[in-house]
Amino acid sequence: MTDDVSVRPEVFAVGSSRRRVVCREISRTQIVQYAGAAGDYSSLHTDEPHAVRAGYRGVMVHGMMVMAATERLLSDWLGRDRLAHYGVRFVSPVWPGDSLEAVATVRAVRDDADGRYVELEVVTTNQDSVAVLAGSAGARI
Repeated sequence: MTDDVSVRPEVFAVGSSRRRVVCREISRTQIVQYAGAAGDYSSLHTDEPHAVRAGYRGVMVHGMMVMAATERLLSDWLGRDRLAHYGVRFVSPVWPGDSLEAVATVRAVRDDADGRYVELEVVTTNQDSVAVLAGSAGARI
């Protein structure tokens, strides 16, 4: 089954990109809900006094929550079932109250025996234009 997303190859010229606000303002409630959904109750995400004692300004957002939010840009543009790979590194903490914008930029388009693929660079920044996530993705188009 394919997502109901029309993917036109001409959209994927090297250098073309898409951007999307993937989270307008991350709330502490969202962080706790994500902890429950993921089963990740690390004190750095759920216990304010512990996070401060550990040297942080407070609880921080789960990296995987940021990765999942960023994936919304990819699935909206490409269709979730077209993704062949998606990998990231977390380059800066994300805090409650932050807003996030993701950008995916086409780095290459290639033909394989089983179809045409696009390779993308993915970067997510916060409201201060600080990169919080950087990575890559590939999809069959």
